[in-house]
Amino acid sequence: MVTIQPPASAAIARNVSATHGSAIAACDGLSLPLERAIVRTVAYADIFDYPLTAAELQRYLIGVTSSLVEVEQALGAGQLVPEQLTEQDGFVALPSRAAPAATRGARTARAEQLWPRARHYGRIIASLPFVRMVAITGELAMDNVQPDSDIDYFIVTTPGRLWLCRLFVVAVVRAAAPRGVVLCPNYLLSERALAFEERNLYSAHEVAQMVPLTGFTTYQRLRAANGWVAEFLPNADGPPRSHGAPPRFRLARHMTERALGGRLGDWLEGWEMRRKVRKLGRVAGDNREAAYSADWCKGHVNGHEQRILTTYTERWRAAEGRLP
Repeated sequence: MVTIQPPASAAIARNVSATHGSAIAACDGLSLPLERAIVRTVAYADIFDYPLTAAELQRYLIGVTSSLVEVEQALGAGQLVPEQLTEQDGFVALPSRAAPAATRGARTARAEQLWPRARHYGRIIASLPFVRMVAITGELAMDNVQPDSDIDYFIVTTPGRLWLCRLFVVAVVRAAAPRGVVLCPNYLLSERALAFEERNLYSAHEVAQMVPLTGFTTYQRLRAANGWVAEFLPNADGPPRSHGAPPRFRLARHMTERALGGRLGDWLEGWEMRRKVRKLGRVAGDNREAAYSADWCKGHVNGHEQRILTTYTERWRAAEGRLP
């Protein structure tokens, strides 16, 4: 069996998180003042040119449990706005960052156009053999869609059939491409590997922001297996919204799963895994964010997570330098 291990153990990931300014005990503890937590939350969103409403601030507040009323009171007290933050048209941003409010409006409009396609293809993927959950992640999950954005899917599969499942999903990706639809199923997990190894602010956002399309029971299990997310985002319980896309062709899926559930399926799964892990491993090189094994396929090969965490550190430090 050819296996590339996950990027880091949980302990290493927690240390990396502290280095990048997370809100867990290794950095500032779990009792950050509300005002400081608001500034850090706005600083994280600013990386994505994404000003926040008060409700979004409350949901994704870093490291502090707080109600919406408390967040609104802190924003209206005069110490943060306009002294430390900018508020325009109901959106809160870093100073001199009012422009992203207009940018966000345009991106939300594009997201509204993209969601029907995302649900349509999500329903097709959910109908494939061995798929147990399909969720939207990335830019679309936050309605922050740029002109060249693709549709990111997070997929949970039956144990022992992740790579066969991926093979079927890739066929859907290729079928959608001639129609001008770019699908990116860049993270697959099996049901026996629901707990994330990477435990940092970026991964916490990935879990808290994902929008399940199908397999809500599996989604609930995934959230339960990643209770550490509450250390970073204690108010972000449950999905941010509901976009149901129930699977179709249940009988055909059941019959295919039965046909590939025995030794033939075992052999095909092993063959496909060995073939793809070798190929994907060469593409990933020494990138520690990409990981492939029998239970996960994390095709993050561009170092995006590390860049986000590094940029976040720089921005919250600069922003907090203005705090009294």
